[in-house]
Amino acid sequence: MNYVNIGQNIFQGRTTPIQLLNEDRLRHMYMIGKTGTGKSSLFANMALQDIINLKGMCFIDPHGEAIAWLLKRIPKGRLEDVILFDPSDAENPMGLNLLEAKNEKERDFLVAELIEIFYKLFDPDRQGIIGPQFEHWLRNAALTVMAGPTGGSLAEIPKLFTDKNFELQKRRHITDHQVQEFWSGQMAKTADFHKSEMLNYFTSKFGHFLNNALCRNIIGQTKNSIDFDKILSGEKILLVDLSKGKIGEMNSKFLGLILVSKLQAAVLKRASLPPNSSPPFYLYVDEFQNMTTDTFASMLSESRKYGLGVHLTNQYFSQLPENLQDAILGNVGTLLAFTLGIDDAEKLAKEFSPFSKEDLNSLEKFRFYIKLMSKGQTTPAFSGTSYPPIENQDSCDFETLKSFTRLAFASPKALVEQELEQKIRMY
Repeated sequence: MNYVNIGQNIFQGRTTPIQLLNEDRLRHMYMIGKTGTGKSSLFANMALQDIINLKGMCFIDPHGEAIAWLLKRIPKGRLEDVILFDPSDAENPMGLNLLEAKNEKERDFLVAELIEIFYKLFDPDRQGIIGPQFEHWLRNAALTVMAGPTGGSLAEIPKLFTDKNFELQKRRHITDHQVQEFWSGQMAKTADFHKSEMLNYFTSKFGHFLNNALCRNIIGQTKNSIDFDKILSGEKILLVDLSKGKIGEMNSKFLGLILVSKLQAAVLKRASLPPNSSPPFYLYVDEFQNMTTDTFASMLSESRKYGLGVHLTNQYFSQLPENLQDAILGNVGTLLAFTLGIDDAEKLAKEFSPFSKEDLNSLEKFRFYIKLMSKGQTTPAFSGTSYPPIENQDSCDFETLKSFTRLAFASPKALVEQELEQKIRMY
């Protein structure tokens, strides 16, 4: 099908389906509304339609309910297309290495994203917690770890500053003069006192993730279990369960940021391909403000030409940084609002004219207002009601699906921990 059903409009006794064409989805969709108003149900319905219609898609869920719902409705014919990334499955961790790059351009992008991720987690308001010196250390350390035929992971960055043998071994593979100068010049000439003072501050930012076995076993693996290029080109289904209740809020944000960065890196590679040669891919991100860096905001204006349709949702518009608010209102084709808080209703009322802030503040559950991108043009705002959850009678067995994705993409915990221990002892 060339569209997804969003809901229906009822006007003067006439019911009309609300459909979003696939070509218009490449101009993106933003959905907002208070918790419990129907956002996740609508997103899950759209995602299931993509799955049934043999589309490539990724759904990143920080709550877990939507992923659980989708897993019980995967068509049998798409069993082998599904990749379930579930960090709470601690006995079968999948590798997620932000620093694994296939070329120099991708390497530079991922290192820049790594720095943005640390800003996002520890200094979102840019108050100097993550400053130029931290950036300098992190950039050079990441490039050092990535050097050589075996590459490296985030888990190895602190080791560079605490294990001289490891540092020297990695430096043997560095070809960048500036990175070599960082070690042989700046670091060699820094007094031990100042080096120690900075080191404690630097390594403390890694402590939460490396002291947590669940997260360490994921980001410590050198090879990604998921080939993001193949997911995009092969029209696969990537379901990401980042339930904060199961893995913790910080781990959920951190892993979500890495996943989105890896997907962006894969999408950007499409720039080198002939126009319209790549199949469309649809990305759904709930509570996206926690999963995206500033790079993502700028990418909204460009990703259409790469065949990426982005669907974003969150509860409060006012919780978004100003640059992200501007990116959404300037680059997103379809805007949909369930019941809003008073502040958001006042701020967004002009976007949903002729409806007022009072209208936006008093919608019943599953009712919404929408400005729909239709054949490249944005319609005036109108009202709609979302559909009940879609059912699929030809679904895979839930346990079979989970077992298949474990066997295909995960590694036993004992084996992963053994390999990580060997790395520690190697130098």
